[in-house]
Amino acid sequence: MKNPAHFLPSTRREFLKLGVRGAGLLAFSRFAPAFLVESAHAQALAPEKDRRILVLVQLAGGNDGLNTVVPYADPNYRRLRPTLGLPMEQLLKINDSLALNRSCAALHGLLQDGKLGIVQNVGYPNPNRSHFRSTEIWETASDSNQFLPTGWLGRYFDNACAGGAATDPCGVNISSEVPQAFLSERPHPTFSIGPNLRNRRQQSENIALLEQMIQSPGAAPDDHDNAGYLRHTMMDALVTEKKFQKALADYQTKADYPTTPFGGSLRNVAALIAAGTATRVYYVSLSGFDTHNNQLNTQNNLLRQLSEGLAAFQRDLEAKRLDTQVLTMTFSEFGRRPSENESKGTDHGTAAPLFVLGSRIKPGLHGSAPSLELERNQDLQYGTDFRQVYSTLLDKWLGCPAAEVVEKPFAPLDIC
Repeated sequence: MKNPAHFLPSTRREFLKLGVRGAGLLAFSRFAPAFLVESAHAQALAPEKDRRILVLVQLAGGNDGLNTVVPYADPNYRRLRPTLGLPMEQLLKINDSLALNRSCAALHGLLQDGKLGIVQNVGYPNPNRSHFRSTEIWETASDSNQFLPTGWLGRYFDNACAGGAATDPCGVNISSEVPQAFLSERPHPTFSIGPNLRNRRQQSENIALLEQMIQSPGAAPDDHDNAGYLRHTMMDALVTEKKFQKALADYQTKADYPTTPFGGSLRNVAALIAAGTATRVYYVSLSGFDTHNNQLNTQNNLLRQLSEGLAAFQRDLEAKRLDTQVLTMTFSEFGRRPSENESKGTDHGTAAPLFVLGSRIKPGLHGSAPSLELERNQDLQYGTDFRQVYSTLLDKWLGCPAAEVVEKPFAPLDIC
């Protein structure tokens, strides 16, 4: 059978599409097609296996922070939310003024065990309410009026993962698309897998696709030695694909994960960590938080998936004695408006809390709660810049100077 010529990618866009399909080690760069001719050896060092790991969980769509971490003692909460305001029987107290949504019962347990931190009222100046643009701001760590070509994690890879020969990807995303946060100035090995990579048919199709790419002579133009570089990259991808397939297929979990795609994604992350891969960053996404109407049931279901999935992940890491290596952080592109709308939902807002969890975090509340002394449709004023959180994780967890990644200086938080 003749190999179709289009199987071997010749542009960065085609590489990104393959990454979404879960088929490959992706070499990112600021420029295309110049990234194709960079040396295949300018990749990540193989980090020692006990280095610290960051797991990012994206709550895509804009999670409503006020019904996640609930200011139940503030009368303005129910004034602004006459139907969406949660009654006390649906809350789990944190202190005399704040509570978690009852759907976050598993996270509440982690809080009581000293393994959950809550950074309150996180946002940025001059907020943007577009899903695409605000996500881009969070992914690139830019100002709201600034457009950066690289992601904050890509810049971390540039500064902490350069030189030597790669053995494992610097970053792995288990999500529907390659995160913009991974885009870097120089090429680094990253890997994309779908949430259902455990499916053996999908695994076999991925491997067959990669083998066909490698064996296809003349499938890409020879200009600038693109074809040779791409085949080298595809061979790396094939090795990684097979290694990951075995790790996921052989993994014996120590926890009962929820039978949801999100639970499966976290189980896959645990499997790769337990396999001893040298990957430093994992990226997982849970979508559906754009709750413009009938919010209560939708958000409660999503928060339950989030809470139970994260708690199972933490238990699994602890059972494997890997918990001291891993810090997990959630983020969402924005919160929701404090006042409910006419459709029993909330519209795009600004600030919201985020969670950090792990065995080495500083538990409890961080930052200040938002003021609800607001008129209808007014937005929350953020209290903590999200880049302050990033800077803290870079300096204190990943061991990379934040000044090399985040353009402006931010005082560290006491979260790890």
